[in-house]
Amino acid sequence: MASTRRLAAILAADVAGYSRLIGADEEGTLGRLRALRAELIDPKIAEHHGRLVKTTGDGLLVEFSSVVDALRCTTKVQAGMAERNETVPADKRIEFRIGINVGDIAVEDGDIFGDGVNVAARLEGLAEPGGICVSARVQEDAVGKLDLAFEDMREQQLRNIARPIRTYRVAKERRTEAAKGPALLPLPDKPSLAVLPFQNMIGDAEQDYFVDGVVEEITTAISRLPWLFVIARNSSFTYKGKAVDVKQVARELGVRYVLEGSVRKAGNRVRITGQLIDTATGAHIWADRFDGALDDIFELQDQVASSVAGAIEPKLRQSEIERASRKPTENLDAYDLYLRALAQFHKLTPAGGDEAVRLLRQALRLDPGYALAAGLAGWCCVYQRAQGWGPPSDEEIAESVGLARQAIEMGRDDPDALWMAAWTIGGVAGEHAAAAEAIDRALALNPNSAHAWMAKGWIAAFLDRPRVAIDAAENAIRLSPLDPLSYLFKLALARGYLIDGDYEEAMAWVDRSLREQPRFHPSIRNKVALCGHLGRREEAQRWVQRLQELGALSMTVSGFTTYSARFSSGRPRDLMVEGFRKAGVPEE
Repeated sequence: MASTRRLAAILAADVAGYSRLIGADEEGTLGRLRALRAELIDPKIAEHHGRLVKTTGDGLLVEFSSVVDALRCTTKVQAGMAERNETVPADKRIEFRIGINVGDIAVEDGDIFGDGVNVAARLEGLAEPGGICVSARVQEDAVGKLDLAFEDMREQQLRNIARPIRTYRVAKERRTEAAKGPALLPLPDKPSLAVLPFQNMIGDAEQDYFVDGVVEEITTAISRLPWLFVIARNSSFTYKGKAVDVKQVARELGVRYVLEGSVRKAGNRVRITGQLIDTATGAHIWADRFDGALDDIFELQDQVASSVAGAIEPKLRQSEIERASRKPTENLDAYDLYLRALAQFHKLTPAGGDEAVRLLRQALRLDPGYALAAGLAGWCCVYQRAQGWGPPSDEEIAESVGLARQAIEMGRDDPDALWMAAWTIGGVAGEHAAAAEAIDRALALNPNSAHAWMAKGWIAAFLDRPRVAIDAAENAIRLSPLDPLSYLFKLALARGYLIDGDYEEAMAWVDRSLREQPRFHPSIRNKVALCGHLGRREEAQRWVQRLQELGALSMTVSGFTTYSARFSSGRPRDLMVEGFRKAGVPEE
């Protein structure tokens, strides 16, 4: 019989560890496989219009006319297998590995042949037990039609397949059920961009801090353009070290453009490469590389920022492109110390905070006019004090406030230095009006700074301006939806709702904050106060005990009043105290 050809979705599956299962219990394994075929696999194939081509002892080959049918059948089979395996010992479980491909096949005497079949079989070999691997064609055909999440495995060189195959893993949770998965976001009403972590091509993992610093400076420079919506560095960096699909990143972050690249360093020479992708079309609308001496690193960063801006909006006036050119310091040794301090601070541990402060002091000795280092040093003090990590002495607080005031004076054109310094003078010294003024200047310079919006939310709460606090915190969350510091965004939002008298909404945001960072003392203190306002005394007592387990100072009304005297007063503090009393927190 002559063969015929057609396009099909091909499913290849085998049993993981089949030889081991047969060696341990041949009769039992074969019996369970027959039962699975009869009760689950064959009915699902028929239900989704598939054709069982053949079985191979430990596997099977199935043809579908539709990718959607193939994936629906596969996910239901794997879900059914997982359910049946719940009560089976791990060493006796039957688990399938499945690969799916779309391709042109030859059909002869009921069997199917061709490259499309071979690729499906090789993809099955990449899948983990209970997992599903698919080709890029399958992923593209399924997006928007099925409630599935795909994890990019990048190109794979499959055995006996001449060309590399772009491969995806089907996530085991559905997108709508994956609590860890970010929500899909709509595009804003102006050009939007995410700068992904650049690849470290230096060959030394300890130089990650340098590569990350380059990306952060480029992100900051581009963010200063008010006509551009830029996702904050902390959200973009959640993709660091992961194989990513730029279209998926764009959907998750709500952006149109993605910038990716790499950094190489050899001796005193640096090469930065970058490419800008329009994720709506997949087109590479800009790509370039920049070579120079390490002494010119800031100029290289400025070139990348300016080129990206020009690629997105060719008619931009040159003056606005020039606003993307900022040099934080001319002292490269101080800059290197700042990058190292930033990496330590983001660990959010007592040791990391201490090391960050040490490095920043060293940077300031080298460059006393380095506003960004002074601002970060002050913010470290605020965080250490809030957490109770060896609360700073009066002398250390005075030093931090002095550095913050210095940063505001020196860094009048540096939005990051301004908001960090503003947080310090507001959160440590209670100088809220001056802090609000500095933050407004930071946002005028860089309206895309999620952290400046966060600081504005906190200071507005201290100033008893709940609606301003709520709006600012919501802006922060939108600009950096995946930010590792978003528990601070959410707590600022909770503070706004608490002061506004909406205790239920405030509690919802405090709970979100605690889910992200369950050890953050201010979130727990706000939880206790809200429990009091909502009449949940027993729950409040459990959280008071949790604070004590975390090593907080004795939780009393007078203790909180003394602790907060430097940075909070008036109605915002009175609401906290009232909540503590209603929660049964002792006076002394």
